[in-house]
Amino acid sequence: MNEDDRARSAEGTTAATAAEEVARTAARAFGLAPAQPDDGRGPSAAAQRLQTDPDTVERDLIKLVLTIVELLRQLMERTAIHRVEQGDLSELQEERIGMTLMILNERMTELCDRYGLTMDDLNLDLGPLGSLLPHNGA
Repeated sequence: MNEDDRARSAEGTTAATAAEEVARTAARAFGLAPAQPDDGRGPSAAAQRLQTDPDTVERDLIKLVLTIVELLRQLMERTAIHRVEQGDLSELQEERIGMTLMILNERMTELCDRYGLTMDDLNLDLGPLGSLLPHNGA
């Protein structure tokens, strides 16, 4: 084995080790646990974490979709603010982006009201990583 082969082998080992570390970290962050065998004593811990209620499936799905839309809306807003601060936009573009973001925010509020959700309901708790969305849109 020459020096290049050893370097490639070391890189492959390092990449595999890094991938395993990422998988372990993700498992800890999202509280993933291996499935437990069904011994008849009741639902496993994994099954208890999954709260699947047929009566709330639609609301839960709407909550997930609105969470993703709100995350994207906030990212677009931050990008727009950054571009305005950098002076990358014309006055007309700034006005159009501002109006678009205001309308999107109004629609989000309307949809949350329609489904009995608040903006805090959309903020997923990611455990040790904190919450998905900044508090109070900040």
